[in-house]
Amino acid sequence: MKGYKMMGLLTVMAIGLHACSQSGGSLKTIPGRPASIGYVGDTADVIKPVTGGVALIGGGGNVDGAFRWMIARSGGGDVVVLTASGNAGYNVDIDSLGKVNSVETLNITSRELANNDTVARIIRNAEMLFIAGGDQSRYMNNWRGTKTAEAINYLLMEKKVPVGGTSAGCAVLSGLYYSGEGGSAVSDSVLANPYDTLVKVYNNDFLHAPYLSNTISDQHYVKRGRQGRHVTFMSRIITDDGIFPMGIAPDEKTAVCIDEHGVATVFGVSKAYFIQTDSAKKPELCVKGQPLQWNCNGQALKVYEIPASATGNGRFPLSLNDTTAASGGTWYWWWVENGVLKTKQI
Repeated sequence: MKGYKMMGLLTVMAIGLHACSQSGGSLKTIPGRPASIGYVGDTADVIKPVTGGVALIGGGGNVDGAFRWMIARSGGGDVVVLTASGNAGYNVDIDSLGKVNSVETLNITSRELANNDTVARIIRNAEMLFIAGGDQSRYMNNWRGTKTAEAINYLLMEKKVPVGGTSAGCAVLSGLYYSGEGGSAVSDSVLANPYDTLVKVYNNDFLHAPYLSNTISDQHYVKRGRQGRHVTFMSRIITDDGIFPMGIAPDEKTAVCIDEHGVATVFGVSKAYFIQTDSAKKPELCVKGQPLQWNCNGQALKVYEIPASATGNGRFPLSLNDTTAASGGTWYWWWVENGVLKTKQI
């Protein structure tokens, strides 16, 4: 990793142990690298040309095509994986899918670690970053406003390396994000009361991915029936903040990969959804203790559904207002009647 050289025979032996033990057993830390729980590859510093991009993965399993997409954009440099749950399994997974100099996982479980200069330096020196799943409220509480968050934003906005996240890692990559504090919101419950205490949405106070400042993502989408809660989140953003957001939602084992021009393509095995709001179509009723009403004559939300493929399918240009440029999918109207989400193909 950049800024760090070989640290003698003991370090080489330790790294070898890490590389051999990713599939099972406990992992030892590398001396001098706080939060590191596993490392494969070469410790020698490399500098590679990179191309920016963001991969939003819906959880439920790896999407090999999305990892290959990120690896290609990394130039084969150093990959850093961030987690707060001690999972270093991505080291071998990523290393097996393409040629990279190294893959290292940092388990950042406290604000002290998140403000550690060495941890921040390791992140800044990456040519590719991946944020694992888990609990996004841990990421928010431990990383927001720290040197770790600054380092991630440096990669996103200045160095412009490929950055991806799955499940909770996907959730925090959109500028508008659902924190998951206190538990996971369920569609039926929050449609019946959009001010349920589990509905907590934040506005651009954490990570700043290109093209996603006005977007809220959701994950495990079809598998866990999260369409209703996602729409509820958007209704709250409109009602509380006066912002008309976009929604992006990959299902499990599915990824939305957004290139440096803001064009999204869908990798994996299921579907992804691109949900558009309209400033002329506010929710008719979004108040505490009453079912959400967002009808607008059955045309409240315009939604583009793109089926995934292993090598990437479809096209949705986030950087343009011209929806005629979308391809590879199907348009729908979504609306909510008395707390019930309804859909119709256009």
